[in-house]
Amino acid sequence: MIGDWPWLQALRDMYAGFAWPWMWLAFPLPWLTRWLLPPNRGTSAALRVPYGGQLRTIASVHGFRGRRRVAALAWLAWFLLCAAAARPQTFGEAVTPPHAGRDLMLAVDLSGSMSEADMALGGSVVDRLTAAKAVLADFLDRRSGDRVGLLVFGQRAYALTPLTLDLQSVREQLRDSVVGLAGRETALGDAIGLAVKRLSAREKGQRVLILLTDGVNTAGMLEPLKAAELAAQARVRVHTIAFGGSGMTSFFGMAVPLPGTGGEEIDEATLRRIADMTGGRSFRARDIEQLASIYAELDRLEPVAQPGEQVRPRVERYALPLLLALGVGLLGLALPRRPS
Repeated sequence: MIGDWPWLQALRDMYAGFAWPWMWLAFPLPWLTRWLLPPNRGTSAALRVPYGGQLRTIASVHGFRGRRRVAALAWLAWFLLCAAAARPQTFGEAVTPPHAGRDLMLAVDLSGSMSEADMALGGSVVDRLTAAKAVLADFLDRRSGDRVGLLVFGQRAYALTPLTLDLQSVREQLRDSVVGLAGRETALGDAIGLAVKRLSAREKGQRVLILLTDGVNTAGMLEPLKAAELAAQARVRVHTIAFGGSGMTSFFGMAVPLPGTGGEEIDEATLRRIADMTGGRSFRARDIEQLASIYAELDRLEPVAQPGEQVRPRVERYALPLLLALGVGLLGLALPRRPS
């Protein structure tokens, strides 16, 4: 069967139709014009001879074939012009619309207490920052489609990467971050304020900040709750993660403060308040397993938008019949006017 031929099926799948099919109404216009308008009769004097009929017969016999060829070419050229005007289209290759993800900023604490080695990772004891990096790297692997930025904070807050779809750059900057890079104290408010500034520069959409810290606010010019107010005004949702122990450790049976903490516990109350004010969630992680489960929960709370259904764009093909019409017109001009 002809309908089963592969090339015919491929042609049928590729053809999308005409964008302006009503332009085909112009095709019979030359014939209608000739039929409706009266013939053009000359007004000049004519010389009549007795053998005029014979001359007309000879001319019609010799010129019929040439006129027929010219008329056929003219109609073909007009047909192609009408086809071009109707804008023929074909289907292009199927494409998937881009993700409509969110703007997500990661804020990671690099204060001195993040160097405390009290986390188990792969059978080894590692410091808090190393554990956080491992969990964050896995989290980034699942954020394809989001624009992700990375900022770090200690005594001051610094943006290491702007909001970007290039998650590999974010991973590299996170990997190269070290404790004390931004100072050994903790400026929670400044970190939130910088994140809000970066997120607010984007068009309105879903703006999310995930803040990980193991201490209390001990530095910076902006108070954490004031920064939370700014985040709420900018419609930035802040999820806070309190990571680490209580700030105390055991030394020969006595409780002593961890270096850089002064024995202070994590300010969970302030972190909860920040999350509540901005519509986010507050979490507490005392080991790497809890931290991993928190980021898994954040994946559920802030899902990556799935790609849309594949679409096949329409491709304009009017240039082909237009070029063919030009070629047919040039061919008609090249034909001899009189038979040889």
